[in-house]
Amino acid sequence: MEKCSDVVIDTKKLCKQYINGEVQQYVIKNMDIQIFKKDFTVFMGPSGSGKSTLLHILSGMDQASMGEIYFKNTNFAKYSEKQLSQFRKLNCGYVFQQIHLISSMSLMDNILISGLLSQKNKKQVLERAKKLFHEVGLTENEWNKYPSQISGGQMGRAGIVRALINNPEVIFADEPTGALDSTSGKAVLDLLTKFNHDGQTIIMVTHDLKSALRGNRILYLKDGRINGECILGNYTGESEERRDRLIYFLEEMGW
Repeated sequence: MEKCSDVVIDTKKLCKQYINGEVQQYVIKNMDIQIFKKDFTVFMGPSGSGKSTLLHILSGMDQASMGEIYFKNTNFAKYSEKQLSQFRKLNCGYVFQQIHLISSMSLMDNILISGLLSQKNKKQVLERAKKLFHEVGLTENEWNKYPSQISGGQMGRAGIVRALINNPEVIFADEPTGALDSTSGKAVLDLLTKFNHDGQTIIMVTHDLKSALRGNRILYLKDGRINGECILGNYTGESEERRDRLIYFLEEMGW
C-alpha cells in the first residue's frame, strides 16, 4: 500500500511510567510515532517491550504519563476519563484475543448495543450491522445465535463486526488471533486485510509472524522505544520474498 500523507495519530515525546515506592519504571520512553491513514501498522517486540501499553494509550484506553498524542490534530493526551470515553466511542474499534460478548444476548443484540452507544438511530445501526455480518460471512441464522452456540471462528468474525459497527477511524487489534486455531485465525486476518484494503486504518500488536505479514509497516519495540521499522508494502499474499524480508528484519532486531 502506498503511504498516505494523512497522519491520523502523531505522538510527541510520549512516556508511560509506573511508580512503585521510590522506583520509577518507564514502559514507554519519549516515543515519537506517526500513524498514517489507511496503513496496516504492526507493533512487534519481546514481552515487556511496551507493545500493549502503547496500543492502549494510542486508543484512549490508558493515559500517558507525559507527552502529547494528536488524533487528527487534536491533542487528547490530557483528556478526562469522560472525554476519553466519548473519544473511544466515536473514533476507535477494538479487536482483542477475548471477544467478551454478553452471553445472555444474541450476536445481533451484542452488536446493536455497541452501535447504539454512539448513535441513537436504531434502524441505521441495524442496517449497518446486517451489512457487516454479510461482509464477514455470518448468516442471519448465525447472528441470531448466542455466543455459546457458535464456534471460535464465528466469534472472531462477530468481534470484527463489533469493532466496525461505529465506522471507526482506527481499528486497534491486540493479538486478535491469539485464542484461535490456525483456520479461524487466518479467517480473521483475511477480514482485517480486506477491510484495510477498503481503506480502514488498522494498528495491531502481535507476536505471530503470519499475522505480522499482513501489515504494510512493522514497528519493532524494545525497552519502551521504537528500535526499527520495516516497510513491506501492500499485502497481496504470503510470498517467500515478503516472508524472508520480515524474518531478516526481525533477526536484525534480535527477535
